Amino acid sequence: MSTTLQSLKISLEDLHDAIKKEYSTVAKEPMKGYHFHTGCEATDRIGYDQELYTNIPKENIESFAGTGNPFGLGPINEGDVVVDVGSGAGLDSLIASQLVGPTGRVVGIDMTHEMLTKSRHGANKMGASNTEFREGYADDLPLPDKFADVVISNGVLNLTPDKAKTLKDWARVLKPGGRLYIGDILVSKKIPQSALNEISLWTG
Repeated sequence: MSTTLQSLKISLEDLHDAIKKEYSTVAKEPMKGYHFHTGCEATDRIGYDQELYTNIPKENIESFAGTGNPFGLGPINEGDVVVDVGSGAGLDSLIASQLVGPTGRVVGIDMTHEMLTKSRHGANKMGASNTEFREGYADDLPLPDKFADVVISNGVLNLTPDKAKTLKDWARVLKPGGRLYIGDILVSKKIPQSALNEISLWTG
């Protein structure tokens, strides 16, 4: 479901602040317990192949908060340029870094400082020199046009109010013939306006 900020009683700034606060806590306190699954409990539930993250640091796995498995939707090939939108603690980016190999490149985009710090630490620990993490928003990626072979996203599209605008920006950074792999939750029935204006329901 896509909406616009004009139809909401919450501002984009307030929404960003609430999301940052929630995922800052996930980065710092992964074992706290949340209304969504995290860590290996999440990866097991959504069907990740454990071999994909055997070599990834424990702390990056612990703060994983994805809702789907983008790697089950299609291949990521050696030499690909991959953009991970809403990269969080970096699990998906670090998996992709192994798949694209030394001739490929991975760029993770996230707006939460604590998640970016954790991601960068994990990449350094793995020696993933083909991977970088940039601060940015899902609907306004800090990347040029026709940059990526693959855009992946996991549990992030539903955090954006205007999904059409967000998807348009993801399409912008894809090369012609590029692939888009989204893992997320789809709600098939209409959401009442009262729920749309409940900021806590936008944070996960």
